[in-house]
Formats: sequence, C-alpha cells, structure tokens
Amino acid sequence: MKVRVRFAPSPTGYLHLGSVRTALYNWLFARHNQGKFILRIEDTDEARSTKEAIEVIIEGLKWLGLDWDEGQYYQMQRLEIYKKYAQQLLTEDKAYYCYCLPEELEEIRQSALAEKKPPKYDGRCRYLTAEEKREYETQGRKPVIRFKTARKGETKFVDIIHGEVKFENILLDDFVLLKANGVPTYNFAVVVDDHLMQITDVLRGDDHISNTPRQILLYQAFNWTPPEFAHFPMILGIDHARLSKRHGAVSVLEYRNSGYLPEALINYLALLGWGTTESQDVFTRDELIKKFSLEHCNKAAAVFDPHKLLWLNGHYIRQIPIDKLSEYAFKELRKVGLITNEIDENRQEYIKKALALEQEKIKLLSDIPHLIEFFLKEDITYQEEAVNKVLKVVGVEKILTDLEELLAKETDFHADNLENKVRQYCQEKNLSTKVVFHPLRVAVSGRREGPCLFQMLELLGKECVLKRIEQCKQMITAV
Repeated sequence: MKVRVRFAPSPTGYLHLGSVRTALYNWLFARHNQGKFILRIEDTDEARSTKEAIEVIIEGLKWLGLDWDEGQYYQMQRLEIYKKYAQQLLTEDKAYYCYCLPEELEEIRQSALAEKKPPKYDGRCRYLTAEEKREYETQGRKPVIRFKTARKGETKFVDIIHGEVKFENILLDDFVLLKANGVPTYNFAVVVDDHLMQITDVLRGDDHISNTPRQILLYQAFNWTPPEFAHFPMILGIDHARLSKRHGAVSVLEYRNSGYLPEALINYLALLGWGTTESQDVFTRDELIKKFSLEHCNKAAAVFDPHKLLWLNGHYIRQIPIDKLSEYAFKELRKVGLITNEIDENRQEYIKKALALEQEKIKLLSDIPHLIEFFLKEDITYQEEAVNKVLKVVGVEKILTDLEELLAKETDFHADNLENKVRQYCQEKNLSTKVVFHPLRVAVSGRREGPCLFQMLELLGKECVLKRIEQCKQMITAV
C-alpha cells in the first residue's frame, strides 16, 4: 500500500517541541515515500480541548511548512462511527457493558494497591446476567463499554525502532471503549480512525508504547491488519531531565515570536533522535526529505540544547538574501515602533544596507531592532560602559574635535576614503588606531561594538556623523 501517516494531536494545550518533532517525522516519512500526511484532531477530552488550542496547532504547522494532504479530521464529529464499531464488538461478545460507579472503581483501585497488585479494573461486570444489568439500569446507572481483554498469553509487535516488544495480557485490564456519554477513549478511537483512514505506519513518541498492546488486541478483535509501529525516544533537557518549560518546552509559536526561523527549528528538531552516517548538521528541507529514514532513528533519548538551536538559527539568518531578511526586519522594527507601517523606498533601501552590515551578528530576528536602532533613531542612547571606558578617557574630546574638523572637509564620504583619512590622522598624531577608532564609534553609535566603523559612517552620512560627534562632545563636557 502507498504510505499513509497521520499527526493526531490532542488540543488540550500548546503545540510543544515533542509534538512538533512527531509531526515532522511523519511529514518527512510521507514526503520521502511519496505518501500522504494526514492531520487528525483528537478532541475527545471534552473538559480540556479548546478551540484556541486547535488554532495554535494549525497555525504552528503552517508556520513550519508542514502541510497536510488530508484533514483536518475531528474525532468529536465522528461519534456515530465509534458507536457503530463498539456495537459490533458487543454483538460479537468481545466487549461488555460496565455499570460500576466512580467510587466503586476507586475502591477497586485502592484494594489492588493495598495488595501490591496493578491497580486495574477487576472485570466484575464482565459476566453480568441480564437480570443484574436490568437492576443497574433501574438504578439509573449509565454504563460504559469495556473491551474483553484476553486473560492469558501475550501481545507482541515489532517496533521499527525498538525491535520486538512483548506484553503479558494478564497485566492489561478490560479497558473502556466508549464512555457513558458515548465519547470514545483514546485507544478505541485511534484504532478505528487509523483503520478507516488506511494508516500504514503509526509514528509517535515512545510514551505511547504501553498503549500499543491494547490497540493490537483491538485490531485482532476486528480482524484488521495493524499498521507498522515506530516509537521515537523522548526529548530531554540539557540536564537530562524530562523536557519542561524551563528547558524551552513552550509553544512552537513562542519560538516564532522570539525570532526563530522555521527552517532552523525544523532542521534542529530533525536531529533530535535522527541523523545520517555522515554526521551532517545542516540540512535543507529537500535534503531532509531525501535522507530521512526510520532506520536511522535512535533508541536513546535526545537532548535539547537551546545553544545549538540558537547557533543554527544564526546560520540560517546569515544565508537569507537581504531582500527576504528585510521583510522579517520590517516586522520586527514595527513591533517596537522604530518604523511605521508605510515606509518609502529610500528608507527601505537604507534599512537593507544597515541589515547587511549587521547580518553576521544576528542570531534571532528579534535581535534586529537593537542591532540597527542607532541607524534609525534621531537621538542615540550612550551605553554607560562605553561612556565610562571610552569617552571619559583623557584626550578623547580633543580627538573628537579633530575628527569633526577632518570629516567636515571630506566631500568623498565613502568608507575606503574615510578609513584612509582617519588612519592618516592617527599616524600624524602618533596615536594607535584603537585610541581613535573607539571614541569615533561610540560617538556616532553610542556603543562599543557594531559593524565595520567606516561602512557605518558611510551609511549614516556626513550630516548625521558630524551632528552626533558634536552631541557627543557636549555630553562629555556636561558629565
């Protein structure tokens, strides 16, 4: 059969990195095999599923470019389908009505724990007589439907990543298929959906391994062929603890809002549990599709390193053509009010040139406003450290006065010419370049670090440079 995989998130919270990696691996597997990638929203947790969470899931997948071929399907719109198949199991005596009340189930659980046994349902409703059922119904009890799990033998399957996995059936309980309100449980709905949607491969996190034997038993009960299974190892934080918010396990959209590129996040997540024999780190999307295979997925847990993600993001930013980078930059600059919604063509070109000077230093798109704001503001802010360590040095005011006079005479304000003239000044005054360059940089930018000094002067322009040098001298005098 043609490969068909699905991403089936539960909309009970944000779309976090573990879920995104699952979606990515399914998407890559489908694209590598010219198959279909299906989106299914498993929204049967009525108390916790929200419309907002669904919107975040869809927005996150679209931002990452993980497009789906079918869907999105919603389980809560398929309740009649699940009822039909639950009824089939009842008819074939492979399931039964359970009338136990919540307090009775808790009593069963506590009793098992006290006896140091697995806290599972003891099957007391499995063999109810017709009279006993009528009595419960007379009491107004609403039954759930439970599956008749085999009491002996074992259930096994071959996991593509972990190999053969076995479970003793005696350790499994008669799990619920349909709740009293007619809503299916996870294990039942997923089997029905995967069969009807002709899913060939179920690729998911290894926290689902314990669900697999129950699902295999359902496939057998329906006489359906189960899909292939592959369970990915979990993602750990840098301290090898379970990934949490403090490690960066936040909504994928927070990475977007923080200035990460979708290409960088996709590339990095692909490496969390998979790799090539060449130990390649940087992949284009097409390379990921071409090279991805389940056989190269790891059994061991992956470690999420935010520093490597940041490095990778900077790498991708450095590769972006300046026209594309400027589109991102305009959005970031508007967020902080450095530009308005409408900017003329000359201003756009000016910003592009400023970006080009700083592109090598940008690690996050959100870095852009800070890095180039002194190109855009009328009045700059002087860093306290720059003032104390550079401008308060004896002789700096005289150097700035000399430079102001020197630059005022220049008709050629190109970087090469400016550098030659300032270096010539250093030689004539017997001054080291850093003694001259550093005050000049701070005077026109307010900071000790930045792009190439003379390219910066050229872009700022003669009028702006002279004005800022004069303002800086006045500031030095005032302090």
